Formats: sequence, C-alpha cells, structure tokens
Amino acid sequence: MATYLVTGGCGFIGSNLVRALVERGEKVRVLDNLSTGRIENLAGLEANVQLIRGDITDAATVAEAVAGCDYVLHQAALPSVPRSIEAPLESDRINVHGTLVVLEAARKAKVKRVVYAASSSAYGETPTLPKVETMTPSPLSPYGVSKLAAEHYMSVYTYCYGLETVSLRYFNVFGPRQDPNSHYAAVIPRFVTAALSGRSPTIFGDGLQSRDFCFIDNAVEANLLACTAPGASGRVFNVACGVRTTLLEVIGTLSEVVGRKILAVHEAERAGDIKHSLADITLARQVLGYTAGVGIAEGLARTVEWYRQDVGKVA
Repeated sequence: MATYLVTGGCGFIGSNLVRALVERGEKVRVLDNLSTGRIENLAGLEANVQLIRGDITDAATVAEAVAGCDYVLHQAALPSVPRSIEAPLESDRINVHGTLVVLEAARKAKVKRVVYAASSSAYGETPTLPKVETMTPSPLSPYGVSKLAAEHYMSVYTYCYGLETVSLRYFNVFGPRQDPNSHYAAVIPRFVTAALSGRSPTIFGDGLQSRDFCFIDNAVEANLLACTAPGASGRVFNVACGVRTTLLEVIGTLSEVVGRKILAVHEAERAGDIKHSLADITLARQVLGYTAGVGIAEGLARTVEWYRQDVGKVA
C-alpha cells in the first residue's frame, strides 16, 4: 500500500482519481480549498480518505499534506480559458505559484514522483495535426501560459533536484462528476444536461470546431500508470484518444444516446478558443502503457447515465 496525495481531489478529475485509488486499496489524502471542487464528489469515501482543506499556495498547508506521501497527483488549478482571460493574475497565482509550492514541498518530503495535470492548451492554434509532444508550444490564453509554465517547473525540478515528475497534457476530459452549472463549464456536461432537460445546447461558433474528447477513465488510467512507469520521469505525455470529433458530431452522438434529435443554438465564437485539437498518443502508449480504452460514444453513454441517476445534476 502506497500513500497518495491528490491536490484538487474534490474536483472532477481529482475525485475520480481518489475513487480509483481507494478501490485499489491505497492510502489517500486530499488537499482542496473547495473553491471549485465539491465535497459531495467524495461521498461514500469519508472513511477511506483524509481531507485537508487548504490552498496550494499556502506553503505550510501543502507541506502538511505532502508529508509522508509516496506520490503526488497534482490536479489542483484554476480552470477555464475564459476565466483566465477575465482574471489572469489569479490564474498565474494558483496555476504557477501554487504548483511551485507543491513541487518544493514534494522535494523536501522526498516523494517518489509528482504527476501533474498539464493541458493541451499549451499547443495553441498551431495548424499541424495531430499535436505531438515535441512541437513548440504556443498558448493563446493566460490559462495556457500558466499551465505550460508549471509544466516547465516540473521538468526543471527533475533536472535540478532529481525529483521525479511527469506531466500529462489532458485533451478535453469529460465524464461523471464534471460540474455542468458553472459559467466556465466544459462543453460536454453542458450539452448533456441541456439535452436531458429538454433544452437546446449552446454552441459558440459554427460547431465545426473539433476536439480530441477523452473520457475520465482514460485520464485516470494515465495518471496511475504515470506514477510508476519506468523512463517517464521528466517527460510530457498527451492524454487523449487520438480521435478528432466536431461539436456537431457530439450533438449527433448525444441524440442517439438520449433517443431524440437535439437541435443546438449558435452564438458568437469566444476569445481564446482553439479551433481544432487532436493528439498523437503514441508516446503515452509506448512509455506509460496507456490504452485509452473508452471512446467518445461509450464515454457519452456512461456520462448520460450518470447524470440521469445523480439527483440534482440536471439543471
């Protein structure tokens, strides 16, 4: 049994990681200030998880949380491109400085490895597809810049201090426990909850923009593999499915899942949004043993089922 710290463990990806670790019989600690995470996401796990309420920018709190841990899964961040455009200083404080605080605590505590939730937003709007880890980053938003800067801190801590780190560039992760009600909510939970409520989902733009949508179980798989995979330290890996899907195609698949035709309404494109995104996941397959076993159709079906069963999730 190993001891894991999940920062942001009450959030969407973090809480799914916590559940997977508990199911494996690991010892799990969570650090979360509950600014965007929900304690309800850990319902039923209270006896198996130590929750520390605090901020990743607070060095004393982070040191307490990291002490005695074998692995740190660093998921805590201030998410959303639009939010970062509205509040760039706050995005930098949490995503960059907060990550540095976590790294320094992990170094001093001599943890075995830190796995970081990086972002595909680091690539920006480069025309070449698919995105490969060796491409020159070109972020288009303060959020993208902050996630990339923290990614560089990861590799520098490996180079300068010998702290093992792995950065996972997530591509449009979706699934159960993703908050659909936030102004900054990701597209799939907004689409799903609108469809289940009989409302028309909103698409910003023509709907031909495409994403490499990644079901949450795939992201969990990548994180757990990254903790111990040999040859992974100091490196960056794409986490996705390697398949490009337009928003209109998502609406079409969602129509099939819910059993009725869904008609979206269109609004103006949003600043900072990337038009197309597609990952090359070869490196993650080769080094981590990553499989990306759940595709978008199955992932959408599982997501719809969760929202249907989970009371209060459909607005």
